[in-house]
Amino acid sequence: MINTINDLSDIRILVDAFYEKVRNDSLLGPIFNGVIGERWPAHLEKMYTFWQTVLLKEHTYYGRPFPPHARLPLQQVHFERWLMLFYETVDEHYSGEKADEAKWRAGKMAEMFLHKIMYFRNQAGTSLA
Repeated sequence: MINTINDLSDIRILVDAFYEKVRNDSLLGPIFNGVIGERWPAHLEKMYTFWQTVLLKEHTYYGRPFPPHARLPLQQVHFERWLMLFYETVDEHYSGEKADEAKWRAGKMAEMFLHKIMYFRNQAGTSLA
């Protein structure tokens, strides 16, 4: 049964299902597992608050999402896979306005992160944060 995204419990389902796919993915898993290691519970909690803030307008995330990704060995292919898994996960669990918004926002974030990473890689001496 497909539901709509209404509250934090829905965000938790989405985040848990998505990051389970990421952790087991042959392309993304080694990068994420290598960086996060044993801190997955803390990372998931941060992602719950991030998406709760973005989709539910309940301001619980107080951070800067780009800097932790800035120095990762990410290329366009990684963002494409990330988006594919995210869209797939959203579609498996949810439909409706918030589901569409989640996919739209994820697409914009991936685009912005990729552009910023590529820009800073090409600018010697420029801060990534």
